[in-house]
This record gives sequence, structure tokens and C-alpha cells, in this order.
Amino acid sequence: MKVQVIVVAAGVGTRLKASKPKALVLLNGKPLVWYSLSVFERCKDITSVIVVGHRDYLKDFQKIIQKAGFKKVHAVTPGGETRADSVACGLRCVEKDTQVVMVHDAARPFVSSPMISDSLKAMQRHEAAIIAVPVKATIKKADPKNLFVTETLMRDTLWEVQTPQTFRRNLLDRAHKDKDKLCCAPTDDAMLVEKMGVKVKIVMGDYKNIKITTAEDIALAKLWLTK
Repeated sequence: MKVQVIVVAAGVGTRLKASKPKALVLLNGKPLVWYSLSVFERCKDITSVIVVGHRDYLKDFQKIIQKAGFKKVHAVTPGGETRADSVACGLRCVEKDTQVVMVHDAARPFVSSPMISDSLKAMQRHEAAIIAVPVKATIKKADPKNLFVTETLMRDTLWEVQTPQTFRRNLLDRAHKDKDKLCCAPTDDAMLVEKMGVKVKIVMGDYKNIKITTAEDIALAKLWLTK
């Protein structure tokens, strides 16, 4: 089974207040994107990787890949205006004989081989699989106009979605081709697939698999890396 990973690394990271794209911000001396690429490089289930970077920093991504000696990186391509646009850019680089496409955010440095393997196994049975963890906190739905609570949601039905997300290649292709019909502003690829009426299987993730968004997240990631 040929599996290609699209690593989405085109975000500017506004909330991180960095002078460069978030994926290039240093974490213990290494660019954030390095961590997930190193995991995919070592994982026997992965055939190759496509890095979707900020168009103004493609040379920086190429230097990182060359310096680290990542042999599985198949292409480095510029991203689009939105995350969904960037994934679509990555899909255009997927090889014709690829059966499975996995999408991962470069801002999640703690992806692991067991997550990847479990996700692939679930996808083989269900066509689409996502990594997620049960929500710990009580979640309330509110009226956005006045911020009054309208509903307290049942916690045991709520999951916090992570990446990687894994799909049959033809399914993800169709979802992105019909993106404008399916959803106005998809926040992840699974949302597009759900709108097609396809059931998406949840695979247990890890609370450590955080998405680096703020300076506090960088501090927490540094702490975990020292343990």
C-alpha cells in the first residue's frame, strides 16, 4: 500500500507572534517542522512526504530537509490562502499510484509511529480515520451575539480532533474537488468528507499531541522534550 503524507506547514502563526512561518520557529534548536518529518522518515508505513510551505520560505524548508537528510520528502510546494487550499496544493503533488493520503499539521511535533499505524489500520476498514482525544472539560454552547449559554453539551460525545487524518486517496480528491459545494470554510479535511456522507472513524490519540499555537505551547513542548 502506497501512503503519502501531506505535511501542512504554510501557516504564518499569527498567535505565536513570530517573524517567520510557525513551522520554521525553533523548538530546542530545531525547526518545528523537523519533528514530524523525522517521525515520518523513520516510519515504515510511510512511502513519502509532501511538504506544503509558505511560498516565501520554500528555500528554508528545502535547506532543513537537505541538512537533516530526509530521503522520504518527495516534494516541497507552496501553500494557498487557507489550510484547505494548502492541502489541495499538496494533493496536486500526490503520485498517481498512491492509494492512501495522510494529512498532518507541521505544528504538531509529537506525532508518533503508533498513531500513524493505528490510523492506517482504521482507514483500511473505514476509508477515513482521524486521531482525536476525549474532551476533558465541560463544554457549553453560547449565542455568539450576547454570550449567553444556550446548551451544555454532553462531554462523553465530544472529541478534540488532532492530526494525522488518513483517507483513501480518491475520497480525499473528491472531497477537495467539491469543497465549495460541501462546506463554506472547512476547518479540517474530515469535515469535507463528513459532508459527503462518509462515516469517519475516530482513533484514540494522545493528549501530548498538541498543536503549537501560542508561546505557552512552545514552553510546554520544551518541557516535554527535556523529560
